[in-house]
Amino acid sequence: MMLRTIRLRHALPRALRGCRGMAGTTPQMPGPGHAHGHLPSSTSPITSNLHFFNSVMEGGKQIPTYRVIDGAGQPLEGAVVPEIDEALARRIYENMVQLPILDDILYNLQRQGRIVFYMTAYGEEAAIIGSAAALAPDDEVLAQYRESGVLLWRGFGYDNIMNQCFGTYLDVCGKGKQMPVHYGSKELHYHTISSPLATQIPQAAGVGYALKRDPARRAKNCAVVYFGEGAASEGDFHAGMLLASTIPTPTLFIARNNGFAISTPSSEQYYGDGIAARGPGYGIHTIRVDGNDVLAVYSAVKEARRLCIEEGRAVLVETMTYRVGHHSTSDDSFAYRPRKEVEDRKRLDNPIVRFRLFMESRGWWSKDEEAALTKRIKQEVMTAYKKAESLPKPELKEMFTEVYGGEEPWNIKEQREELKRLVKKYGDSWEPWKNELKKHKGEGKDLLE
Repeated sequence: MMLRTIRLRHALPRALRGCRGMAGTTPQMPGPGHAHGHLPSSTSPITSNLHFFNSVMEGGKQIPTYRVIDGAGQPLEGAVVPEIDEALARRIYENMVQLPILDDILYNLQRQGRIVFYMTAYGEEAAIIGSAAALAPDDEVLAQYRESGVLLWRGFGYDNIMNQCFGTYLDVCGKGKQMPVHYGSKELHYHTISSPLATQIPQAAGVGYALKRDPARRAKNCAVVYFGEGAASEGDFHAGMLLASTIPTPTLFIARNNGFAISTPSSEQYYGDGIAARGPGYGIHTIRVDGNDVLAVYSAVKEARRLCIEEGRAVLVETMTYRVGHHSTSDDSFAYRPRKEVEDRKRLDNPIVRFRLFMESRGWWSKDEEAALTKRIKQEVMTAYKKAESLPKPELKEMFTEVYGGEEPWNIKEQREELKRLVKKYGDSWEPWKNELKKHKGEGKDLLE
């Protein structure tokens, strides 16, 4: 034991020579304004004051929320209204209006048993459409599940929405393999939705890195990832932020802080100052914006995208909004929040009404146009619904295609042969099987070829 102690004493100075900021580092002299200098390899000033801090703002204040127009649609004093012409303003407004109409119809279709699942975006129309309008059409989007408005903005269309939700053979997203609202479009640079929470966040950091390495897209495009404040409680959030900030990568993080992670209110999700407070910890440019003010969202995301691409670094935007709808068709939010609270928020802080008032004040919108717009959208959505409901599901063989890349795994081959055997055995003789096969294009005959 004595010999071991002596050896350690001789080894310790040698070991310390390799330690960062100790032996071998030139001592730093105090700089201007820093009476005691700063830490080696750092600009953190030395202080004799024992002081803890718990805020990214001076004096422990909360992070401010950026807003352009108030609830009456009027610009705030000193606010700079983004440069948008009447055509763009009308397009933004029409895209906002279509979301609750589409949600109403699809939500009711699920309640009637015509589709198996659905999720709405009630109350978050400004956060979704305002951000979509600020992006380039070929920026890579990795969404959560309330951002169908981004796809619609890019021209996805009601037919594609309905075919995905009904799982028809014309479903371009996944040929009927995915749950409803799990959209995706390679053509529109919208990565397919995954059910597991927050998986898209580190993936987006990787997509941003790929864009950075591609000479054709470097300094031209960024990766954009949407997520809720509940997803920000997952470890994947921190993994994505760390990767995007240290590599760094042009990744734009858009947090939809709508107040609830299913039934868990935001007050029980974090003790700090929301999601925006985490950005500076990763050295990321950060802003908090009023998510019910579409002009503020548009302006903030447009500037965030510019920073993201010009500096090649991550940017975080936290949109403060309110989830008016239930989490999904599997949820009853009135079990954990008062109905009056929801009705009050719908009435007092409706993002669509706020922007309509702004439009009317500019002479860009009228009541007659409002009536005509809602009538047209309802007709178009209903037409798409009736068309999709009449279409068959994909051919049975499509169940096994485009799941794995490369050589087909043995288990998929085994499962196909097993289904083929069952179709041969029951397809023409047992009514439940006969009825189910009739729902598919080709009625299962494609599998037997």
